Amino acid sequence: MTTETAPPRDGEQRKKDVLRHLVEDEDAWVSTTGGDGAPCLVPLSFVWHGGTLVMTTRSTNPTAVNAAANGRAVVALGPTRDVVLIDADVEVVPSDALPAAAGEAFVRKLDWDTGDRPGWVFLVFRPRAVRAWREANELAGRELMRDGAWLV
Repeated sequence: MTTETAPPRDGEQRKKDVLRHLVEDEDAWVSTTGGDGAPCLVPLSFVWHGGTLVMTTRSTNPTAVNAAANGRAVVALGPTRDVVLIDADVEVVPSDALPAAAGEAFVRKLDWDTGDRPGWVFLVFRPRAVRAWREANELAGRELMRDGAWLV
């Protein structure tokens, strides 16, 4: 069986595709680590709002606990042959402290009321680095953002 590989995308096209994932996708894999170095990987729904990913979870869940402790996470979007990896700073925001526009965007996209939920917090991810690739021929040039600034 022969499989044809599409030609590699240029950086501008990859950035457009990343932004499409950020706007259209609903779920992401979020990876954090605890103080003991143990990894935690969970799926969470998100909205892309104001250059950040906004998610919600219980404040006692390991993802929120880890984010509060070290402020870092890796977020993965897309299927295995259309990978988007985002290294991010993450801030834990009490449910009553999230800016109204971000909460409204969350409700609009996910049809999930994010009103004051006892024990729930929002996680606001600010991308520091973004990498995207589909096949081995796109490994070169996969870095699209560094230190919070787009390279393309």
